[in-house]
Amino acid sequence: MKKIKEQLKSVRVKLFITICAVIMFLVSCLILINSLVLENFYMYSKTNTIKSVYNRINNYYKEPSLEINLETELKKIAYRNNFDILIKTDTNLIILSTDRDFLDSLDRITQATEAMKQDLKNTNTIYTDENMKIIKITDPINNLNYIVLTGKLVNNYSLYIRIPIAPIEESVRISNEALILIGMLTIVVASFVASFISRKFTKPISELNEITNQMAKLDFSKKYQITDSDDEINELGKNINTMSDKLETTINQLRENNKELEKDIEEKSKIDEMRKQFISDVSHELKTPIALIQGYAEGLVENVNTDEESKKFYSEVILDEANKMDKLVKQLLELMKLEYGKRNFNNKKFDLLELIKEVIRKCNVMLKENKIEVIFEQNEPIYVYADDFYIDQIITNYFTNAIKNAETVNGKKQIIIKTKKIEEKIRVFVFNTGKQIDEENLDRIWGRFYKVDSSRNRENGGSGIGLSLVKAIQTNYKNEYGVENKEDGVEFYFDINCNEEN
Repeated sequence: MKKIKEQLKSVRVKLFITICAVIMFLVSCLILINSLVLENFYMYSKTNTIKSVYNRINNYYKEPSLEINLETELKKIAYRNNFDILIKTDTNLIILSTDRDFLDSLDRITQATEAMKQDLKNTNTIYTDENMKIIKITDPINNLNYIVLTGKLVNNYSLYIRIPIAPIEESVRISNEALILIGMLTIVVASFVASFISRKFTKPISELNEITNQMAKLDFSKKYQITDSDDEINELGKNINTMSDKLETTINQLRENNKELEKDIEEKSKIDEMRKQFISDVSHELKTPIALIQGYAEGLVENVNTDEESKKFYSEVILDEANKMDKLVKQLLELMKLEYGKRNFNNKKFDLLELIKEVIRKCNVMLKENKIEVIFEQNEPIYVYADDFYIDQIITNYFTNAIKNAETVNGKKQIIIKTKKIEEKIRVFVFNTGKQIDEENLDRIWGRFYKVDSSRNRENGGSGIGLSLVKAIQTNYKNEYGVENKEDGVEFYFDINCNEEN
């Protein structure tokens, strides 16, 4: 129902209905005019005809012509015009009669004429002058209407001309029926023509409407097909195409500006978040070293211990805590840059084997102190593509973490480093013998400042940022990392790209 209502509102349907309505109105006007005018026009025409016949007969009696046979001529006229003519003398002698029935009804015509002479306002009188009178009468015998002329000729003969009106009325009826039939046929034909015309005129309008609807939805892909015609619709199509192009350009510019603005806002938001997080982390983590520095500094100022050895110990503690704070702040800054996408990697191809050996060498003193055996059996070069500085940090974090947590299991205190090719990446494994990590902590250890053993002292416990750095670096590279509990220890791993395409 809704669809039908929408169709009725369309320009095409309105145009179609309008054309059909105009045609029906014109046909109705023709029928009305035919009914009202045709009969009167016919009577007017016949009245002039019988006037001219009267004058012709009168002229004949004025100047008789031997070349004309009046009776024959009048019969021809009567036959052609479908009327009856009767002429009689002043002594009522019939000179000419073209129809016997007319002679029988002559007395009734005479009576009607005399009655009309008495009624000056009679509307049945069509024309009258001193010589003739034209009236409209009804014959009571056959109940037919006639136009009758009665007049006096120059020789005092009486002339009667009678025209039946029934054929006129029949002609009007037939004409109206013909008009109705023609009108119906015209409407049928016109409906097809109107449909074709309305479709032709409304098709480009519908197309333009569809284009503007798409434009309202910010879809500027559809364009109006320009034709060779130079009409208003074609001009409108050109203007809509121009408007569509300009709108598309403007909106694209706005989108680009909006993206840049969103990027700037996001950048500012990230910087604000990074600043807040940095302040929060620094405030949280520096409380203990600042308190220690403050305590030992006050001890030095107040000369709590006057011997040189105690003063040296106090100074070494202050220096050690200051170094730890410096390292912590640098790690936090590095972590912030990695987490908020502010660090660009200096990727290059390098030998991973040499890097791992260098990390082991740097930690050799710690290994000897803790009596840990390191097993790394790789001898062939392993070429990877990454920033060697950050890969060094990952391996160092894993390795130092393994040293701190390594314990003797089955008479062995070991760290095992292995590598394995996985598709287009190298996976590095760092295993240490010792206690397993609780399942609930396997995901938590990657968080900032999280420590599995909260009882560990400050000297060996670390800052709790190392694994967070590993997570941030690997997230930037979109590479895998993780930890797994093994039968007699814990194994950490991470992936490195083998080539630039990865």
